[in-house]
Amino acid sequence: MTPDAMTSGAAVPAAAEAPVPAMPAAAEAPVPAMPAAAEAPVPAMPAAAEAAAEAAAPVATPTPAATPAATAAPAPAASAPGWTRICRVDDLLVERGAAALVGDRQIALFRTYDGRIYATDQVDPFSGAAILSRGIVGDRGGVPTVASPMYKQVFDLRTGTCLDTQGKEPLSVRVHPVAVTDGEVFVKIDTSAGDAEGENR
Repeated sequence: MTPDAMTSGAAVPAAAEAPVPAMPAAAEAPVPAMPAAAEAPVPAMPAAAEAAAEAAAPVATPTPAATPAATAAPAPAASAPGWTRICRVDDLLVERGAAALVGDRQIALFRTYDGRIYATDQVDPFSGAAILSRGIVGDRGGVPTVASPMYKQVFDLRTGTCLDTQGKEPLSVRVHPVAVTDGEVFVKIDTSAGDAEGENR
């Protein structure tokens, strides 16, 4: 630059101030949205197919409670005369006794391991105590039994016969017909031969 140019005040064009052309923003191009395949609606199962699927599902069939073979009595209706509903089968523990009061008579119920149910008088004929429901339920050669907790006499639950008198005169305990219907236990009090408490047979 000459001294004349410096004093004349003429502006020198600044080469660095030249406008720079903008670069095309290729990255700013809109990106097309991906189709949401997972959001596609799931077709509903036809009503006929649902009904067929429900019909094919296995249905549990309840097993009816066994009716004791100790009595030949048919399963009574809830209103059958002479029969009294005592409890449900499930209320009785296996190999255990339970006491019940029918009118003014105490009875003992027993459920054996094979599901059979028996009923006897609650009073032990040897001691006169109402304790037979607390006796030990067992089996002698296939015969269901209960042993009195008092003097240990053993009774046949089917007939009431004493199988082990423990050295005393044989006495028997009265038994009562039992029937099961719809899981309910019914007992018919046997008074045909009078009061058998302490009676010889």
